[in-house]
Amino acid sequence: MTKATIYHNPRCSKSRQTLALLEENNCEVTIVEYLKVAPSSSDIKKLLELLNFAPREMMRTKEDEYKAQNLSDVNKTSEDLVNAMVETPKLIERPIVLANGKAVIGRPPENVLDII
Repeated sequence: MTKATIYHNPRCSKSRQTLALLEENNCEVTIVEYLKVAPSSSDIKKLLELLNFAPREMMRTKEDEYKAQNLSDVNKTSEDLVNAMVETPKLIERPIVLANGKAVIGRPPENVLDII
């Protein structure tokens, strides 16, 4: 049985669909409700490494908070962007799934099939 971790927002339809797909494929799923318990800076850096993403690639750039914090500013460092995700976890793209030492964003949910 594959063990998977999902950074999950139960109010998000894609997140719910991704969780259902993991369960349909008999994965043992650990659910991290990242809006309730924000990931640490080191957690976010690990996710970025596994996704092979720059910080902005893991951010919801259309959120009001992204604009309000002026995060599109090219002078913002990777550390600035990681700190913004720690302070405002709503900025983190969802859902993120970890399995078998790999990570994907479940948009579309079928992306998870590549790592389980």
